[in-house]
Amino acid sequence: MALPKDMRLKGHRTFNYIYKNSTTYHGKLMTFKVARSNPAILLTHKCTNISNNFRVAIAISKKVSKKAVERNKLRRILQDWLLTNIQKINSHKPYWLLVNLKFGDFCNDKSRLLEEFQNLMFKSRLIK
Repeated sequence: MALPKDMRLKGHRTFNYIYKNSTTYHGKLMTFKVARSNPAILLTHKCTNISNNFRVAIAISKKVSKKAVERNKLRRILQDWLLTNIQKINSHKPYWLLVNLKFGDFCNDKSRLLEEFQNLMFKSRLIK
C-alpha cells in the first residue's frame, strides 16, 4: 500500500528546503535527511490538509537498480514499514524526512534493508 497523500512530500522547493536545512544521518545502505517541517512551502500544491505533520519522500536512484519494478518494490517495502510502525504513533511530529538509498546490491535482502531503516529511524529520533 502506498503512503497517504497527506504523508508525501512533493515539489522542488520542498526538496531544496530539505537539502539546505536538514540534519543528515548515514547508514551503509541509505541516508536520511531530516528537517523541520515548513508547511508554507506546500501552499502552492493546494494541499487541503496543511499541517506540521510528519511527511516523507523516498528517493531511489537508477544506480540502485536499472529496473523500475525493483526500485518500486524497495519503495513499497519502506512505505509499508512506515505505515505499520509510524503513522498512528508519530504522525504529529513536525519533521520532513528524505530517504536516499545508496548504490548497492541489496534488492533481495529485505531484512537487512528494514533493519537499517529502523536503526536510522531510532538514530534520528523519529521513533522512540
